[in-house]
Amino acid sequence: MQLIFNIVRNRNFILVLAVVLGLVIGDWAANIKDYTVYVLAIVMTFSMTNIRTSSLYPPKKLIRPMIIGLFLNYLVYAVFMISLAYLIIDDKELFYGFVVIATTPPGVAIIPFSYILKGDVEYSIKGVLGAFLGTVFITPFAVGWITGNGGISSMALFMLMVKTIVLPLIISRFLLMPMPFKLVDKIRGKVVDWGFALLIFIAVGLNRNVFISEPSILLKVAVVLFIVHFVIGLIYEKLCQLFKRNPVKVMSENLLLTVKSSGFAVVTAITLFGQKAAIPTAGLAIFVLLYLLFLSFRMELRDKKQK
Repeated sequence: MQLIFNIVRNRNFILVLAVVLGLVIGDWAANIKDYTVYVLAIVMTFSMTNIRTSSLYPPKKLIRPMIIGLFLNYLVYAVFMISLAYLIIDDKELFYGFVVIATTPPGVAIIPFSYILKGDVEYSIKGVLGAFLGTVFITPFAVGWITGNGGISSMALFMLMVKTIVLPLIISRFLLMPMPFKLVDKIRGKVVDWGFALLIFIAVGLNRNVFISEPSILLKVAVVLFIVHFVIGLIYEKLCQLFKRNPVKVMSENLLLTVKSSGFAVVTAITLFGQKAAIPTAGLAIFVLLYLLFLSFRMELRDKKQK
């Protein structure tokens, strides 16, 4: 019984379960898709309690990692993502989904995985924060510019960023106070895992027919996501090794480059461009998970060889 309980609580199992349920009972997703913004706001609020206020001091030490976070998350990732999608994807709505992914902030999972993968946690926190703050201004401009606005109001885009980034960040500061944090610390993982799972269920469920009947679309989506995460991530590592950079910081930068917030991407794609645009964002969750598992297994193998 304890084994079953541990499996059900496992983050990887929850994500896989969300995908399976989306394919099996995905028709239910249409009934709850109007609540995606609220679900994301809750998830982001709890996720951001990983960013401790003490990590923001002294302010002068924030600038470099914040700029690097912005550079890797938006410029490098976005250039490769949008270029590949433009070459491979011939459906406008699907392409818009990749544009959303390219301009999505980094996943907060970067912070715990920086610890797990022996990266620089403080550096990661500052890089994530910089990219989050940049999202509020970069995403509305970039999405509007690349898609030609497509009937999307820049102010509506900006307000979506406020609801899902700015307000959660502010509220999370209050949740870090001693009294509420006792409860938050106990339930944070469950809220984040199941919240993201619900968003993935909605993205898969709304596109259930496409996932089942059009494998060629899924293959194209998978090719883009594989190259951007695995190939670009590993190439970046190799380049840093050639220049003999600090491997601890390089691991954090690798995560800042490759780990995006799939929940944020799902909600933004559905809200702005409709359900088909959410197909790449559902795939994003799977490929980010696979890449993190790959890095974890690789580290375990290296540790065993060293022993």
